[in-house]
Amino acid sequence: MTSSADRFSPAACPRLVVKIGSALLVDDGGEVRRNWLAGLVADVAARHRAGQKIAVVSSGAVALGARRLGLAKGGRASLEDAQAAAATGQIALSQCWAELLHEQGLTAAQMLVTLDDLEDRRRYLNAASTLDRLLSLGVVPVINENDSVATEEIRFGDNDRLAARIGQAAEAQGVILLSDIDGLYTANPHRDPQARLVPEVRRIDARIRAMADAGSASGMGSGGMVSKLQAARIAQHSGTHLAIISGKRDHPLASFDADGVGTVFIGERIGGARKAWLAGRLTAKGRIRVDAGAGRALAQGGSLLAAGATAVEGRFARGDVVDIVGGDGEVIARGLSEYDAADAALIVGKRSDALADILGYAPRSALVHRDHLVLL
Repeated sequence: MTSSADRFSPAACPRLVVKIGSALLVDDGGEVRRNWLAGLVADVAARHRAGQKIAVVSSGAVALGARRLGLAKGGRASLEDAQAAAATGQIALSQCWAELLHEQGLTAAQMLVTLDDLEDRRRYLNAASTLDRLLSLGVVPVINENDSVATEEIRFGDNDRLAARIGQAAEAQGVILLSDIDGLYTANPHRDPQARLVPEVRRIDARIRAMADAGSASGMGSGGMVSKLQAARIAQHSGTHLAIISGKRDHPLASFDADGVGTVFIGERIGGARKAWLAGRLTAKGRIRVDAGAGRALAQGGSLLAAGATAVEGRFARGDVVDIVGGDGEVIARGLSEYDAADAALIVGKRSDALADILGYAPRSALVHRDHLVLL
């Protein structure tokens, strides 16, 4: 019988990203759970010997640094504390990964990235190139958000979404999120004894989002089930399968291989690499609101015309990423604007034959062209 874990086997998934949260890697005293981590590294080594290339997204730097510096609230009392804790803890975290991987005959590499590194197209491609070279050399990249320079306004904030974006950049076929819970449940299992594990999700709709709980069971990490669903959406748009499985057992990857317990989100690519990158972005420069007719046209593969827009929000230039928002306030698409915000605001709701007189120059064919647009 085929198991959902088979989608993440070395044969089906030549490249895999594994994310480990702080609550799994660091104990209550602020020390690395070295024995548990050694078991995970043994799992990674076994997969590597079977031909799978693995990148690791590892939390834990802030928690480790906070203990060494004696900072309150796990180093998260202020942005400055978090940055100092991250700078201190990252050294210890990297050393631990390097030592344990070396014991298994593997070489570790460190990559620290910021949100901007993956939101800017050119920097994203640079990061993707580095990842590709490291993986092709048989190295295990250990990746974390660069919390020592990230700000509250410009950061991922959790490593779930970072892992999904790294999965895109690495052209991975699978992403596994090791969690303090063994998957998505129909309700919070800590509060509802009738809650049931959802083994597979093909589409993240309102029903699935309603199952998510924003809290983290440990209080140590920054991501809850909401962030994991956001990560799953990013992965799915790239055609990448994503699994949420329990990391609260020894050898979690081998255990998943054996019993397949977890929730697997099935990836289905929506377009080329550029459109997948667009869909996975976490930020946009502005928003264009549209009427129901424009929403239907977009769903059928059309461009966004000025006549279908109802309002423009934010400050953006031509070529910037904008979200396209339906009447219910939901983001239905994302794309590159053909106009800056000021000119877009002038032509909202106007027919194409009126645009030249309004703008004083020959108008472009669309506010957002279908070639530079992706449905969400």
